[in-house]
Amino acid sequence: MPETLTIDARRRSDAISVARVICILGVVYVHAWTGLTGYDLQLAHGTPQENLRWVLMDVFGRSAVPLLGLISGWLVAGSSRTFDWASHVGRKAKTILLPMVLWNALAILLVSGAAVATRLAAPTPQSLDWIFQEVFIASRNPDINVQMPFLRDLFLCMLLAPLLVRCGKRTLLAIALVAAVCQIAGWGPPVFMRASIPFFFTLGIIARRENLSDQIAAWPLLAAMTPFAVLTAVQLYFTLVVDWSPISLPAATLDLAVRISAALAYWRISWGLAGTIVRRPLLKIEPFAFFLFCSHLILIWLGGPLLGRLFGTLGSPLYPVYLVTQPLIVLLAVVLLGTLLSRAAPGPARILSGGRLSGKSTGKRLATA
Repeated sequence: MPETLTIDARRRSDAISVARVICILGVVYVHAWTGLTGYDLQLAHGTPQENLRWVLMDVFGRSAVPLLGLISGWLVAGSSRTFDWASHVGRKAKTILLPMVLWNALAILLVSGAAVATRLAAPTPQSLDWIFQEVFIASRNPDINVQMPFLRDLFLCMLLAPLLVRCGKRTLLAIALVAAVCQIAGWGPPVFMRASIPFFFTLGIIARRENLSDQIAAWPLLAAMTPFAVLTAVQLYFTLVVDWSPISLPAATLDLAVRISAALAYWRISWGLAGTIVRRPLLKIEPFAFFLFCSHLILIWLGGPLLGRLFGTLGSPLYPVYLVTQPLIVLLAVVLLGTLLSRAAPGPARILSGGRLSGKSTGKRLATA
């Protein structure tokens, strides 16, 4: 029989679900449709709308992602099933690796297919190697589903998790330090596409052992938010005003510091929201969060230009409205598609959602590893 959750344990579980929702909604800002080419975006640098896009990306997008890695490490550290390597890896292959591969294949079929059939400006297959890399992300970042390296690297962390949970605190700190150095130096590929992912995953294991989640939850909200607000303001200043190179050593060091402070801030925010009236609607959204993460770029590739005809591209008068509301627009599409799929084809829905959606219940929350 499962243990009855205490009030704090229930709130912690709810806070994890809330964090997943707000983090993944924030990721949409990173990939928001602009309607401009890379060259045109460079020309728009410094304009009010481009500055707004950067603020939304840094405050709600890139800065929220590290918490997802921390949560994953925290969950595996508390699961006894992690010690059984074969069973653990088998579960993660079904809930992380398989959905990643299928969504990448769907991206080629739908996005590249639309590009071939219409005038959609999107990547198309250039070779068998290109298709292989897009689907499996073997040694480079994909061109369509650019968010998927997170799942790829997370799965590699899961392969190592049975070993990591057996390591002592000093060893884990050393591993985290090496990952941090690699992230700052730009090292990692082709092993890890983003060294920050094993860094935060390892920190999540440490956080579980040291009970840091409850300690941070007890902080005053202002104390948790201040480092993030200050460091983000500094980063935005150097990015938008000074035009710092993002690959420079000082910029990369500052970026990692921002991400650490963001993870702390967003966890405290999630804990606070888990105790308010917004908890219930956010928990209803949570089963769709993984589906949202995997599908949002396909929806943006296909739907962005269509809505762009109404709102215009970056620089148009109505574009800021479109930019700010894009996560909600994509979420509505995902809830509709996920609900329909779970009713019409519960098996594929379960696979594509990492086990979170099914025909029997689309409201089931996944709060364990």
